[in-house]
Amino acid sequence: MIRLHGTCVIVGESGVVLRGPSGAGKSDLALRLIDTGARLVADDQMEIEREDDRLSVRAPTTIAGLIEVRGVGILKIDHAPSAPLDLIVDLVAAEMVERLPQTETEEICGLARRRLTLCPWESSAAAKVRLAVRALTGNIMSI
Repeated sequence: MIRLHGTCVIVGESGVVLRGPSGAGKSDLALRLIDTGARLVADDQMEIEREDDRLSVRAPTTIAGLIEVRGVGILKIDHAPSAPLDLIVDLVAAEMVERLPQTETEEICGLARRRLTLCPWESSAAAKVRLAVRALTGNIMSI
């Protein structure tokens, strides 16, 4: 089991890990995804465990269901106890995002997972995450 800094939500049936430094927009993007049907798994820290060929993400018990909403406070919201880790999204400034990136993966606990780099402050950021999940699960074609 490893512990990572970041936020995890379930989009459809896919677990999406949002990573970036403090203030990068992880919780903000998670809130926009939750507002369109995603569910919170973990905010700020997560535990990742390998189970055969699957990676499972959950919140440490002390922060399960809690999300920091900047300017509002820490809120307890409906959450999922765990999720499969299917997609990693690294949050960066807009000028750091490649227009047409190559497919990238990252190995966690010995298993490769798809990785994207996005700017969380773009109005389309949540839609891009949802489209990436659809492409990952074969619901739309990625060329």
